[in-house]
Amino acid sequence: MGAFLSSIVSSVLFGLSWCVCTATASICGAACGNDKPSTVSPSSTSGRKRAAFLFVLSIGLSFAFQYGVAPALGPNSNALTSIPRVGPYLVRAWGSGCNFTQDDSSELVQVCRQNNGVYRVSACTWLFFIFLSIAAKCKPTFNRDAWPAKYTLFLFLVTASAFIPNAPLFSPIYLQLCRIFAALFVIAQQLIYIDIGYNWNESWVTKSNQAEADEAGTGKKWLAAILVSCGILFSATLTGVGLLFGYYGNCTTNNVFISFTLVLSLVATAVQLSGEESSLLASAIISVYATYLCFSAVSANPNQVCNPYYGKSDAWNIAIGIGLTVISLAWTGFSWTASEMHSSDSDAEESRESSPLQREDSKVTGLVTDTNTAHHEEGAASNTTRNETWKINAILAFLASWYAMILTGWGSIAESGNEANPTASRVSMWIIIGSQWLVFALY
Repeated sequence: MGAFLSSIVSSVLFGLSWCVCTATASICGAACGNDKPSTVSPSSTSGRKRAAFLFVLSIGLSFAFQYGVAPALGPNSNALTSIPRVGPYLVRAWGSGCNFTQDDSSELVQVCRQNNGVYRVSACTWLFFIFLSIAAKCKPTFNRDAWPAKYTLFLFLVTASAFIPNAPLFSPIYLQLCRIFAALFVIAQQLIYIDIGYNWNESWVTKSNQAEADEAGTGKKWLAAILVSCGILFSATLTGVGLLFGYYGNCTTNNVFISFTLVLSLVATAVQLSGEESSLLASAIISVYATYLCFSAVSANPNQVCNPYYGKSDAWNIAIGIGLTVISLAWTGFSWTASEMHSSDSDAEESRESSPLQREDSKVTGLVTDTNTAHHEEGAASNTTRNETWKINAILAFLASWYAMILTGWGSIAESGNEANPTASRVSMWIIIGSQWLVFALY
């Protein structure tokens, strides 16, 4: 039986090796300029949707590794241990760095294995998009070329990561880097939600103006919808703060965090309304986001007096975190404003200067005799935009670190009130709340 399984494994590895070699050759050809020439220059949105779908695949693989592969590679897996050399090696690799001294360490070991399963997929995703970012920076057309080969190499990379021991690559090296990258993404995510708030507000105000122009009085419903949406979001913020006080307000540390969240939300709203280009929707969205960050911070507090739910399954935190990840991913992959942000400032400025409204308001006082100048400026803007296609991949790399922290509770290893790394949880708590305060300061 063992020899039969070994032959199957060898056949599978041979097939995978052929696929990898073919995909690598395809990607190398695209990177070196041997791809099929195109008469259409790549825009800042080139490859965005395909990259977004690959990221969705990454999240699915993370769940599969966390709740499927990790339990299957436990020490009591008879099916795997019967495979000569490969089975025992995989069990040892996934148990590396998961040795604890607690009496009930079996549950902690299982959580450790599951967390490292997420780190494997997240690390592969981070490395993959960093590579794409560098390649797109050097050759902008690379962001739209050879996507079947890219998918193949990504899947092979994730598969190969299963054979790498947990320690020290995934835990603690990648774990520590992941916390830093995730904290940076928390700050960057603020820009995404502010952009969503402004676009939402602008869209409904525009519809209100159009409806008012068609028939007087009909535009008020859109303005009322904005106020109702703001009321719902602010109500969610106040309800969330109240629930945090009720469930986690048992100690000074948590009470300070929650109180700061409420006060800073009110201050941010007041500052926003006092500006020339105020948007109540943006303030409401940031307030809800800050409340979620406060919830993540207090739920990571390892002090069981402050956090009576510590070490228990936190489905709400994971569900909300994945929801925010999907929103950020949708913005990165499909938002028109993301295209503008991925373009350079000079390109955006030229675009604004050549907008139809400004062309109508401007006066031509002379005779245009040199049309080559316009073509030259258009070509320069196109080249500048093409050089910015790497930004989407950099954003997705940081987003990979963020979802890994969401699925693993920022690297905590706790179950049924027992914990293997209380210091790590305390550090994660301060990283999250510090990121929230920085979000408010930048806002």
